[in-house]
Amino acid sequence: MKPLTEQEIRTAFVNCTKGEAKRLSVPRDLAEQCWDDLDFLGWRDPRAPDRAHLVTELDGRPVGVQLRSSGVGSWQMRRSMCSVCVTTHTGGVSLMVAPRSGKAGQQGNSVGIYMCSDLACSLYVRGKKDAGIGARLHESLTLEEKAQRTVANLAAFIAKVTA
Repeated sequence: MKPLTEQEIRTAFVNCTKGEAKRLSVPRDLAEQCWDDLDFLGWRDPRAPDRAHLVTELDGRPVGVQLRSSGVGSWQMRRSMCSVCVTTHTGGVSLMVAPRSGKAGQQGNSVGIYMCSDLACSLYVRGKKDAGIGARLHESLTLEEKAQRTVANLAAFIAKVTA
């Protein structure tokens, strides 16, 4: 992923108003991000832990999505699989819900996906972060193919948000 500026991030969001995008908390460590290892930039809002954001590059331009995570429940202590990076976690996967863009979102319509709670899918795929024993299933795919699958899964979710 190419490095993004705070302004590029704020203008990338497709499912919130310009005012909401202007007010959201952007990571302060953008310059320190290891952009080469990221398929998308994902972060939680430190002021509102149930809010998350992600920005990825689709068709050569940044696209951002505002998310809300589900509340903590007993089901989260079961082993679950992220639908984006196919990593399994015990208690580390959350239902992330995004308001749809446009009129559908204004009417309260949303779409959801089960995703790594810490939004570190890119790092799990590349082995830069460990989710514990049995977190990564043995696959014959190359690292590049796993990264492409992660990007494709995320792009499919974003297509549902913008449809």
